Amino acid sequence: MNHTRGRLRVYLGAAPGVGKTYAMLAEARRAAERGRDVVVGYVETHGRPRTAALLEGLEVLPRRTLTYRGASFTELDVDAVIARAPKIALIDELAHTNVPGSRNAKRWQDIEEILAAGIDVISTVNIQHLESVNDVVYDITGVPQRETVPDEVVRRADQVELVDMSPEALRRRMAHGNVYPPEKVDAALANYFRSGNLTALRELALLWVAGKVDEQLDRYRADHGIAGPWEARERVVVALTGGPEGDTLIRRAARIAARTKGADLLAVHVTTGDGLTGASGPAHLARQRALVEDLGGSYHQVVGEDVPRALLDFARGVNATQLVLGASRRGRFAQLLSRGVGVETSALSGPIDVHLVTHEEVRKGRRPASRAALTRTRRAAGWAMTALGLPALTALLYALRHTLGLPSQILLFLVWVVAVALTGGMWPAVTAALGGFLLLNYFFTDPYRTLAVSDPEVLLALVAFVLVAVAVSAIVDLAARRTREAARAGAEAEVLSTLAGHVLRGQAALPSLLARLRETFGLTSVTLLERAGEPGPEDRSEPAAWRIVAGAGGPPCTCPGAADTDVVIDDRLTLAARGRLLDAADRRLLEAFAAEAAVALRQERLREQAERVRPLAEADKMRTALLAAVSHDLRTPLASARAAVDSLRATDVDWSPEDRAELLATAGESLARLTRLVDNLLDMSRLQAGVLGVDLQPTSAEEIVPRAIDDLEPPLRERVRPGVPAGLPDVKADPALLERILVNLIGNAVRYSPDREKVLVTASRHGDRVEIRVIDRGPGIPPEARDRVFLPFQRLGDRGDGTGVGLGLALSRGLAEAMGGGLAPEETPGGGLTMVLTLPVAEPG
Repeated sequence: MNHTRGRLRVYLGAAPGVGKTYAMLAEARRAAERGRDVVVGYVETHGRPRTAALLEGLEVLPRRTLTYRGASFTELDVDAVIARAPKIALIDELAHTNVPGSRNAKRWQDIEEILAAGIDVISTVNIQHLESVNDVVYDITGVPQRETVPDEVVRRADQVELVDMSPEALRRRMAHGNVYPPEKVDAALANYFRSGNLTALRELALLWVAGKVDEQLDRYRADHGIAGPWEARERVVVALTGGPEGDTLIRRAARIAARTKGADLLAVHVTTGDGLTGASGPAHLARQRALVEDLGGSYHQVVGEDVPRALLDFARGVNATQLVLGASRRGRFAQLLSRGVGVETSALSGPIDVHLVTHEEVRKGRRPASRAALTRTRRAAGWAMTALGLPALTALLYALRHTLGLPSQILLFLVWVVAVALTGGMWPAVTAALGGFLLLNYFFTDPYRTLAVSDPEVLLALVAFVLVAVAVSAIVDLAARRTREAARAGAEAEVLSTLAGHVLRGQAALPSLLARLRETFGLTSVTLLERAGEPGPEDRSEPAAWRIVAGAGGPPCTCPGAADTDVVIDDRLTLAARGRLLDAADRRLLEAFAAEAAVALRQERLREQAERVRPLAEADKMRTALLAAVSHDLRTPLASARAAVDSLRATDVDWSPEDRAELLATAGESLARLTRLVDNLLDMSRLQAGVLGVDLQPTSAEEIVPRAIDDLEPPLRERVRPGVPAGLPDVKADPALLERILVNLIGNAVRYSPDREKVLVTASRHGDRVEIRVIDRGPGIPPEARDRVFLPFQRLGDRGDGTGVGLGLALSRGLAEAMGGGLAPEETPGGGLTMVLTLPVAEPG
């Protein structure tokens, strides 16, 4: 007996009809030709001749017959398959529910028994039958799927192969009768097999299979202890500090990615846990993010205390193969103390290639901005307390040397060191600790007035004093820094929040930004400057090269050189501030204001351009359309009617009764056509003015469609085939307007359909909506022109018949939307156009 579990192979279909069973049978025939023992346990051909042809020559096991409620059903015979013991068994429809009375409730449970017997199984399933996406499929298609299979069953399969087909190709197969019988094709295309449904199902299938592939890859790497990235696809990561060198790094990384077809470009900025971002500025980062996205990459931001490790964790997480960093701008002495981000990252990178790119900031010798959290005044005060306070404290304690012992003296020195740390930071406190050690040793330890120490315990106490003083100084300094940083971050957040609210309250964006900036920093004036000519090497201090775009306060700066602080936004814009110099921390917030000011300026200019162009465009379009309508479409029926009347009035012709009746009919038809055109014009004007009355009430589509067909002229009426099913719920609509919409749609469809083709009118329910579909086999409308057909005075493909001014579809969509519905075109499979009228279901009264 074979105790090895069989292998399961599943063909996963994006939708019914894509060819899962066909692919399974084709694989079975190939296996049989290679000498494998293959049998058919259960295959459903659904009457498709090409699928049935593949069954010829394969051994088909008999099915088991069951009786349920007086009817006979056939199911998979599990015992027959196990007794036959083939190498491979073909079992279709993995999610199938067995007839009550079967050994197992679901077919996938039958397959589990066969696999346990050591038999390989090839099966099929559609994406809509997977349990995890069942509700999503219902939301998309409106069709409940009662037969489902747990995702885990398919995920455990040894092989899952996606059987896919584009929605257009599948709909063509449907139209040609290769999936369903001809009498079911139109209903299927109008409901489940709509292009949008098929596209969504296809995306679900692709995402599900992609997830399984990722699981298999991750499992393989974990099983084999593979921690490094696999270069299945090149991914280039560029690290940004937010400094001006970022533009150079991004372009270099983009060139590296471009050398490998299909390589991904990712930019990452690491923000440390204390909220500091090194040399970063919001304006630089905003511009660099836009540059990355323009080059087809993506921007990411991560938080990490250790910048090199954070970069490498991100790079490994996205399976990156190359990492681009800027060369260090730190001085030589600083590099001796620590290796720096670039060198540290290179040392830890492992299989990831690291590119250290030199840039203009290094060549200019610019150092990164200081990250000191204390002002110069505070640091100066700390040094003053060290230089002046220690001698004063020593003199005081020397006078009290007979009263206070050495432990008390050490504690008082320690208190003073902590006070220095709170005031001036780490380094003044360390200096005070070392100075206190020397003063205590010289004045208060035996032998006095020497640096020698006779008692080892005293030496231990002094060393302990220094260590404790340094440790306490470091902790106090760190806590003070974090407190100040938190307070500054809170203040900046409050400023930005107030700024956002100031703009959202409806005030002009650019003046509001500049006024708020001036108030926030107490500046005399803030000016947004724009370079008058093309950017070039001219001196930026030259006033003639700049013009004032907007400002707040006064007097304004006329060029960046006249400002106390200026922020370069891009090649043309600069924000100039006058009143006082701003420190580095304030400059970060100033750059955020500058970036927002540039965005506000661009939006303001785009809005002004749109406002200037819109009236001209609308007036020109309306003028052209009205002239075309009046000169051609309105004149044609009027000319026909006048010709018929003039002929009847002629005295030199003796008309027969038949001729007279024909002329009168021509005149009547022309005047009726003219009346419809004028009515359409009037209704369109009322609709646009919002004065068209709409009387919404429960309306039966089953009754309205025949009435609309009866309103057509007799020759057109004969070419319509109604197919509205009985039992549809009523829709919420105005009966007269709904009838008019249908007359327009059906009339258009008949006019553009070939003479021998009939227009089909169907309806179906989808959730809380009912769709009425008018399907023709005419020339259709190109996809790029489908939005234009709903504009007034637009006609596509009907230039020569002179039957209307192009208001029919525009008016129909307007009436549909006035009733809470919609009107949209779709391509008819096999050629033609389908107009879909959607209306809400009337709530039961």
